[in-house]
Amino acid sequence: MPFVGSLVPLAAALFFLLIVIAYAIRILREYERGVIFTLGRFTGVKGPGLILLLPYVQQMVRVDLRTRVLDVPSQDVISHDNVSVRVSAVIYFRVIDAEKSTIQVEDFMAATSQLAQTTLRSVLGKHDLDEMLAERDRLNDDIQKILDVQTDAWGIKVATVEIKHVDINESMIRAIARQAEAERERRAKVINAEGEQQAAAKLLEAAQILARQPQAMQLRYLSTLNVIAGEKNSTIIFPFPMEIAEMLAAKTGRSSE
Repeated sequence: MPFVGSLVPLAAALFFLLIVIAYAIRILREYERGVIFTLGRFTGVKGPGLILLLPYVQQMVRVDLRTRVLDVPSQDVISHDNVSVRVSAVIYFRVIDAEKSTIQVEDFMAATSQLAQTTLRSVLGKHDLDEMLAERDRLNDDIQKILDVQTDAWGIKVATVEIKHVDINESMIRAIARQAEAERERRAKVINAEGEQQAAAKLLEAAQILARQPQAMQLRYLSTLNVIAGEKNSTIIFPFPMEIAEMLAAKTGRSSE
């Protein structure tokens, strides 16, 4: 019995030692870093691999360095041309400085989300609706640069910003459709006018060529008559030569004298 009684303190000491070892040993994965605080003061960043801590003296905060995806909720934005739209986006970012992301900001995920929402409204509010729809890549770059500069103090690197949806109300969609239809009609009229201009220029050039030789006009008359006859029409319009008309007018004038 005395031997058994002596084993009890030894077992208790061994159990306490195991607890201390379990608390002191930390294993960090390749994408993790540990921010170490000794008696509340920052003493360094460790990892990855095996980390040893002094129990009750040192504490560790795990920081994940992998790229995170942040879905920005839909934001009500009034564009520069006073059009109300709802815009949603997605942000890809990662922690590049574990110390800053732990010490400089309480919750970098929430802080980045709120900053992304305000930046999204601020940047898109300076542009027209047409720019939001047609120049989305440029707007993505502008938002990414602004966020990257502002989150640098938190040890955050914003890699990509993508605008997902630009939702427009039904009345504005109809107005845009009418605008697009009017634009297509305008282009059609311009193309038609340009065609008439080019046709008139070619007709003028042809008339100048035919005017050099009167016989060329006669040949043109005969060619036109041949085309009309080839279509097997019941009615054939025979072109009246202008030279004959001039000759008859001249004879009429002499006879009247």
